[in-house]
Amino acid sequence: MKEQLLLACRMHAEGELERAKTNFMVYLNNPVGIGEHSDIVEAMQKELSTMGHASERLEMLSKHFE
Repeated sequence: MKEQLLLACRMHAEGELERAKTNFMVYLNNPVGIGEHSDIVEAMQKELSTMGHASERLEMLSKHFE
């Protein structure tokens, strides 16, 4: 059970990281296609924060539970 719980935490953080990374790349490559975001830089900063938090969680899992 321990391994399954750690795997679930890792996969959740990895998925969140990839989602935010993909959104960031969309903003970089096609910012005019994002109609609901009038402040692209703010939206990009939000995605960077999400990436940072997910990366921190992955680092903590590796550091303390591997």
